[in-house]
Amino acid sequence: MHQHFILHKPYGFLSQFIYELKRKKKLLGELYNFPEGTMAIGRLDEDSEGLLLLTTDGKVSEQIRSKKVDKEYYVQVDGIITLEAIEKLQNGVEIGFKGTKYTTKPCKSFLVSEIPNFGERGKKIRDERHGPTSWASITVNEGKFRQVRKMTAAVGFPTLRLVRIRIGNVHLNELKAGEVIEVSDFN
Repeated sequence: MHQHFILHKPYGFLSQFIYELKRKKKLLGELYNFPEGTMAIGRLDEDSEGLLLLTTDGKVSEQIRSKKVDKEYYVQVDGIITLEAIEKLQNGVEIGFKGTKYTTKPCKSFLVSEIPNFGERGKKIRDERHGPTSWASITVNEGKFRQVRKMTAAVGFPTLRLVRIRIGNVHLNELKAGEVIEVSDFN
């Protein structure tokens, strides 16, 4: 019988259970006593936070990582993001990927007018003295390395905080950073 988990990955954790390099890193196993064979479905880099699905079923992992499943992110950016920048994101922007130029596929993107209540991040971003920030939603179904961060930088608004809030039909909802719930499936 396979097991499935929904996790709100906190800032500063790697989306993995084993890290073999010398530097000490925070790993998912520190958050919950996951059963042997549990794997993260996709990844969030160390600086990113939010929804992470985990499973003991490799087939489920493959289905969710496919391009058929949308992944939605809330992104806090440096400056007040413009409608022109949002439109560029929607149409696809050129980013660097593995040493070559890559144009992202068209995606859904919009301004987020109300500041999301994700709680304090593990490491303070900065304060208002450094200028204003704003939030946008970006929904993609591809996942190149640090793609969303590269996309916002490409339109002139570097990412300060990135929180994945949805994968397919699964939402982060009210889960607090570090919280884990076991579910029967991801539908």
